[in-house]
Amino acid sequence: MRPTDLTAVSWRRSSYSNQDGGACVEVCDDFAAVVPVRDSKFPHGPVLVFPAVGWASFVSALRGDRAAG
Repeated sequence: MRPTDLTAVSWRRSSYSNQDGGACVEVCDDFAAVVPVRDSKFPHGPVLVFPAVGWASFVSALRGDRAAG
């Protein structure tokens, strides 16, 4: 399922964001099955939507978790 209306969702900025908000992503945790992701510099721009399982695996791999996947 792809969310069709993202105007009222809550966005969470990457913990690696700097004070100026540059070069980071924002994710939305409001959906169980998918994770919308957007560029923080362009909040009204395009949104990528990933399956929640795939996003969790991606984040685990970035963190270096051995249990990724």
